[in-house]
Amino acid sequence: MTQKELLYVEDAVGHEQNLIKIVNETINLLQNTDLKNFLSGQLKIHQDIKTELMNLLSGELS
Repeated sequence: MTQKELLYVEDAVGHEQNLIKIVNETINLLQNTDLKNFLSGQLKIHQDIKTELMNLLSGELS
């Protein structure tokens, strides 16, 4: 992977971290159970994406 590609992946990890933080904060503010359940599903998706990106980075750095 090129340096430019590594920077792109690192940037994507940062975006996912921001999304995870925002979704978590929003879940804590909501009272509607349906919305909380929906956002919990979205949170899981973004946590999985972040994990995949981190695995990609750790594979490249090994």
